[in-house]
Amino acid sequence: MISPRNRASGERRKGYVIWAVGLLTLLVGLSVSAFSPVTILDRLTVLVFDGYQRALPREQAGAPVVVVDIDEAAIAQFGQWPWPRTMLARMVDRLGALGAANIAFDMVFPEPDRTSLNRIVEELKRSGTELALPEALADLDNDRVLAEAFARNKVTAGIAISNETDGALGPPKAGFSFAGADPKSFLPPYRGGVTNIAPLDAAAAGIGFFSFPPGRDGIVRELPIVANAQGALYPALAAEALRLAQGAGSYIVRSTGASGEIDSGRAAMTALKDGGLEIPTGPLGTIWIYYSGMPDLPVMSAAALFDPQEEARLAAAIAGHIVLVGTSAVGLRDLVATPIAASMPGVMVHAEIIDQIMGETFLSRPDWAEGAETLTAFVLGVLLIVTVRRAGALISSAITVGLVVSALAISWIAFERARLLIDPVLPAITVATVFAVTMPLLLLITNREKLFVRDAFKRYLAPTLVERLADNPQALELGGEERELTVLFSDIRGFTALSENLTPSELTTLLNTILTPMTDILLRGEAMIDKYIGDAIMAFWNAPLEISDHRRKACLAALAMVEELGALNRGRDEPLRIGIGLNTGPCCVGNLGSTKRFSYSAIGDSVNVASRIEGLTKTYGVSILVSESVREGAEDLAFLPVDRVKVVGRAQPLPVYVLMGDAEHARDPAFLALSAAHSRMIRAYRAGDLAGLEAALAELTRLNVPELAKLHQIYRERYSELWESPPGDGWDGVTVAREK
Repeated sequence: MISPRNRASGERRKGYVIWAVGLLTLLVGLSVSAFSPVTILDRLTVLVFDGYQRALPREQAGAPVVVVDIDEAAIAQFGQWPWPRTMLARMVDRLGALGAANIAFDMVFPEPDRTSLNRIVEELKRSGTELALPEALADLDNDRVLAEAFARNKVTAGIAISNETDGALGPPKAGFSFAGADPKSFLPPYRGGVTNIAPLDAAAAGIGFFSFPPGRDGIVRELPIVANAQGALYPALAAEALRLAQGAGSYIVRSTGASGEIDSGRAAMTALKDGGLEIPTGPLGTIWIYYSGMPDLPVMSAAALFDPQEEARLAAAIAGHIVLVGTSAVGLRDLVATPIAASMPGVMVHAEIIDQIMGETFLSRPDWAEGAETLTAFVLGVLLIVTVRRAGALISSAITVGLVVSALAISWIAFERARLLIDPVLPAITVATVFAVTMPLLLLITNREKLFVRDAFKRYLAPTLVERLADNPQALELGGEERELTVLFSDIRGFTALSENLTPSELTTLLNTILTPMTDILLRGEAMIDKYIGDAIMAFWNAPLEISDHRRKACLAALAMVEELGALNRGRDEPLRIGIGLNTGPCCVGNLGSTKRFSYSAIGDSVNVASRIEGLTKTYGVSILVSESVREGAEDLAFLPVDRVKVVGRAQPLPVYVLMGDAEHARDPAFLALSAAHSRMIRAYRAGDLAGLEAALAELTRLNVPELAKLHQIYRERYSELWESPPGDGWDGVTVAREK
């Protein structure tokens, strides 16, 4: 059996191992996530956020923005790209005439127009050709024509900023003021970029960058609304178009340390004031683009601008709108990948940003998010370690799934209700990893423990109880505990005399023949076999596992043992008889013995009483005697009162009852008649009523119950003794047992 000391230390070791391995796994996982610049978790996180946008896209705000697309139809009408800039000038003037609030180019013009006539003339002259042309060659400069068109209209020229080039950028058009820390001190610097030729930049009302810094997987999710390039601040194309459309003069950058802003000790941007619009940003001046797909965005071909039949429709579509000029023609496509589409024209993304800003619907990744996610992952990981240590595999698995689902649910609710981007991946993966490491370890330890428990108890408990105990070893208190038990002692009557006439081999065979079926009955009845003492058996119920209705199960097992003995007696010349005693009461149960040799057993006064009751079966000539505490837990069975006895070692009288049969037997009319007469006999004897006792004995003689013949004979003898010496005032009807 299992040593209390070894068991306790084994439980502690198992707990320590699970704690140590679980915490180590948890800390390593969180450390990798915190200190690794790029992890698989980061990629999973953005994919989850992408999924949120696909599941719940932003509702289009209906901002006054329209896209003029240089598409295949426009290429077919006006010729291959690049078009002469005189053509672009016509388009700008046309849009201005239609009332565009701002014309923003999602493209850059970094080189002079090679189709300008003045350039062609210069080339011809250098080759020796003599030409007679007007002196005003400037009128033949396409770039000058486009610059003049820029100057006549509100145009935002597009530039690209990048760390891949150190090309010089012209000065920004918009001014920046700031509340709090200077944004140039903390915004990441860009080396340079690609800008328009000087006349165009000079003529444009505004300059904004259209380049997207894509994610590591090439998907455009964030955009700096303000960029720090070559010591100057540049606005994004969408922000600049909005500024000019509102007629605003400059931007206001809000940073930490400004009035009303929390100073975290590290400079960071919090918002950009763009005219009457405020754009909340991340610490590095970026915004998360919340895509809607812009299903109702007006998109028209550049070719349609010059269709006289579309004048009214064009005026309605363009007037008061921000016009984004981009291209979708094959070979010119400016396509980007977004969370909601594998490819989308870049100009559409700028339209999304404008619509998002005007609709004031923003996604936010709070600066406290990473800390909260790490803390959540740690707390959930510790909670799971505690669960794995204390609960079984099924409960731990269910709780793991619950924790993962909870992390996802909280993240989704934060997105749905507050547009917060809270990462569920770190907590979920952390919990899953801790489970994946600790659960196999726990199963390994537990399986070894189960094998040990099965081996220790398989000879003493029914297989179903052994499995229950193996599944829940914690139910086994192995240092000794007090518990209410129903204790059974059984003994073969006259076995000592019988054994004198048998050889050792024959005696062994007889014992096995008797004890094997008796043991099977007890095990089926969920008993714990304590020990065999020669031909005697000690067993008990309600330990090491709690057994519901254990008094009744013990009684039914005793009845089955008597019935089995009857079957064994068939064909025997000298039938065997059995005596069974049952008592219920508090006992000390656990590992008993020395530190080197011990067994799982029960001790206590209740055990001694059960043994004494078994001894009384010989006195009264019945097979099964039980105490009152047993009868009270199985009152539907067929009991008859026997006596009140002062057994050896106890001062208080003990009421004992004979068990005659099961619940069906208790309802039998013959038993009911017997019970009535028998109970009258017991009441008359205890009251000293000799006349009533005589009448009850006469009735019992008429009923003639062989199983109770000796018991009724005892009361006849007591009647005779009382007749000769009538009971006095101190009569209590208690019998004193002289033997154990």
